[in-house]
Amino acid sequence: MSFSWTLNPYTGCVHRCTFCYVRAFEQRASRPADARYGHSIRVKTNVAEVLRRELARRTWKKEHVAIGAATDPYQPAEGRFRLTRACMEVLTAANNPFHLITRGPLVVRDRDVLADASRRVDVAVTFSIPSLDPYVWRTTEPDTAPPRARLRAIRMLVDAGVEVNVGMAPILPGITDDREGMSAVVRAARDAGASAVWTNVLFLREGTREHFLEALGRDFPQHVARYEELFAARAYLGRDVLGPVQKTVAELAKEHGLDRRREKKRLPIVVEAAPAAERQLTLAF
Repeated sequence: MSFSWTLNPYTGCVHRCTFCYVRAFEQRASRPADARYGHSIRVKTNVAEVLRRELARRTWKKEHVAIGAATDPYQPAEGRFRLTRACMEVLTAANNPFHLITRGPLVVRDRDVLADASRRVDVAVTFSIPSLDPYVWRTTEPDTAPPRARLRAIRMLVDAGVEVNVGMAPILPGITDDREGMSAVVRAARDAGASAVWTNVLFLREGTREHFLEALGRDFPQHVARYEELFAARAYLGRDVLGPVQKTVAELAKEHGLDRRREKKRLPIVVEAAPAAERQLTLAF
């Protein structure tokens, strides 16, 4: 990981992506990692208060905090509980750098907080968009917002002065690793105003492996034999698989002008105040 500290206002995720690595964490904690995963989540109602105390410690060195590394901080529950927003407000007040990882367009509700934080410290949002293919999206990310809705959210955040990157992850070997499909994502990310793209391929730890292979047999049966061979004795694929994907994405990023980190905007930006609690699925995208 490129960070030492993570913050997750929720445990579990209703998006129920078939490849979700959090299923492995759930199984290790003796919670359902199978088809029951995502039907309930745990809400850390006092997370902002605890965070405020932790940031006030004299030993805290204002290190970068990643929000959402083990759950989506903008899954629909955030529309009700607003815990991610509360945590960002605490981090902003403490002038502490942070970034978000999400698939949820609900993040645009909080572009006022993100814009304010961006004027003070290093802040970024990473939108996970592994593919634009409608069938791949519907079958592997069943309860997420469509990729095009995420792209529209990127444009809204960028227009508010927020740095946004796109994570093309996980790439599924033989399914979403074709150059044409990956090029479409990179090109769309550029057009939406993203600053950079990065990628990683699928990994399957115990807990995730079983569910993903079951879903693969239902939705992509022609690929089951290859995946069973690829992951027969390992959870993480080697450079023989990862290397070509990263090389292709790097070439595409250069081709589409996303190979250099853009200079962060620090100009004052006026953003509308956040509206009352919303739910992701009711956003007008």
